[in-house]
Amino acid sequence: MASENLTERQPDQTLGQLAYDSIRADILKGHFAPGSPLRLQALKERYGFSFSPLREALNRLQSEQLVVSYAARGFRVTEISTEEMWDAIDTRILIDCEAFRRSIRRGDDDWEGRVMGTFHALSRAFERNLELGAEVTEEQVHQLEDRHRAFHHALVSESGSNWMKVFSTQLYNQTQRYRWPYFSTRGGNVFLKKSYLAEHREIAERAVARDEEAAVALMAKGFRRTGEIIESLLKGEDETDRGT
Repeated sequence: MASENLTERQPDQTLGQLAYDSIRADILKGHFAPGSPLRLQALKERYGFSFSPLREALNRLQSEQLVVSYAARGFRVTEISTEEMWDAIDTRILIDCEAFRRSIRRGDDDWEGRVMGTFHALSRAFERNLELGAEVTEEQVHQLEDRHRAFHHALVSESGSNWMKVFSTQLYNQTQRYRWPYFSTRGGNVFLKKSYLAEHREIAERAVARDEEAAVALMAKGFRRTGEIIESLLKGEDETDRGT
């Protein structure tokens, strides 16, 4: 929760950013379940912000489709579905693969260094924090997700298009909502340990080798494979809920 001293010292614009960052992080991590209400009083008690920055934050999150607004009923976390997930993944393939392709063509030595450096940090997080079949802590998942985000940001960072970077970030956030809850499950952990790191290593190596077609194809394949894993886990949950 944000402290009273912090909220008193910060200007309204900064408070709005802090509120946005806090709520957004909790949505992406699944702390607010899809479809759950986001009541201003409850958010005020949770984070310590006044209503004004909270409203600003919720309006920003609505523009990113992470929350929805209902007349006279306030805000709710956007629902999830396999159809919506695949829509986000397919759109991400269009945006990120083109941004990646352009980055491979435009990137210099510094770009190669960012790609390999962020991959190294990601691989260390995998090796240190994820043991096959073991549960992981939320702190470990945080670190893994931060490094995963940095790696993908590096891949597309030399696209030359600010709009592509904006849409890439938004689509990353949308797919993270689906991916995050399964990082700590046994099924997701086995998948990550066996194939996820190898896929990311090959993407990085193909990128710096300027093997454009192979690198882009691997990125698209990785997005789709992650969707397939999540879809199978979602179906498993549905069957459990139905008692089958």
